[in-house]
Amino acid sequence: MQTKPPAPMPPILPLALGALGSGGTLASLGLFFLKTGALVFGSGLAIVPLLRDGVVAQHHWLTESQFLDAVAMGLITPGPVVITAAFIGYLVAGPTGALVAAVAIFTPIYLGVVVPGRWFVRHRDNRQVKAFVTGATAAAAGALAGAVVVLTRQAVIDLPTAAIALVTLGLLWRFKIPEPYVVLAAGTLGLVLH
Repeated sequence: MQTKPPAPMPPILPLALGALGSGGTLASLGLFFLKTGALVFGSGLAIVPLLRDGVVAQHHWLTESQFLDAVAMGLITPGPVVITAAFIGYLVAGPTGALVAAVAIFTPIYLGVVVPGRWFVRHRDNRQVKAFVTGATAAAAGALAGAVVVLTRQAVIDLPTAAIALVTLGLLWRFKIPEPYVVLAAGTLGLVLH
């Protein structure tokens, strides 16, 4: 009696491991987003300054304009803002780069939040855990303020973009409008004006 040969291994895992093992751009992408994913707390927007510094200034993978586009894509697509990493990975190294960047940025989040999640729930009333969360939340708020500064410097370049920014700020202050709608409306207005 003959046995069936084993099912072939899905090509994604060997491809990702081979890419990381061979060095080069894919390994740099993976290591960069692994490190960046370890620093995400609260909102994905909190890592924008870190992303910009690494992607634009250090590695020169993207231009300032491409980086803004990547952040906008992260805001208008379903899911967390850190999915921006997949878009950046795609721009840098195609579909394999997108896969490597996405897996790398979500791995620390999974290992640091999802895996020990029950422990956090069990100890949520612990004073030390509360103090840590309070401090980390304050740091995330500061990082969000940094993201606002980084994105504003790049996006508000003339009077029409300043007007769009101020009107958007006023609308967001007054009403709870979901970010994707704001980004799409402002992007459409930008197309009309330019």
